[in-house]
Amino acid sequence: MLEINSYEEFAAHLGQELGTSDWLEVDQDRVNMFADATLDHQWIHVDIERAKAESPYKGTIVHGYLTLSLLPYFWEQIIKVNNLKMLVNYGMDKMKFGQAVPVGSRLRMVTKLHEITNLRGICKASIQFKIEIEGQRKPALEGIATFLYYFN
Repeated sequence: MLEINSYEEFAAHLGQELGTSDWLEVDQDRVNMFADATLDHQWIHVDIERAKAESPYKGTIVHGYLTLSLLPYFWEQIIKVNNLKMLVNYGMDKMKFGQAVPVGSRLRMVTKLHEITNLRGICKASIQFKIEIEGQRKPALEGIATFLYYFN
């Protein structure tokens, strides 16, 4: 895990890979709980029998936004930023869902520091991320997540 204590330490990694998370299996229970939380019960995600019969994927698939929602979980495995007052999600750019994620797949995230700016003491860091599916060449999701780090 990468440990960062200041803007200068963070900026030293510009253009470099920051790390890779562990694999996480996304099972049907997690998909069902996400469907309940978001009120998105589309059959392609939650109806196992119908998905087996009618889906081009021959089974249920993970919600795209569930895949996206795992970003903070994966990010915490990659980097520890110390000396913070607060961290704020700032935005997402160039986000693209590359392919469907079959339920039961294992996912992980690979990251790179794309851009970093000092905004009068606030660190604006743009992280290029790719959420990979184990055994697949094409990622499930990729994009750039931007965070604001308020260092002490």
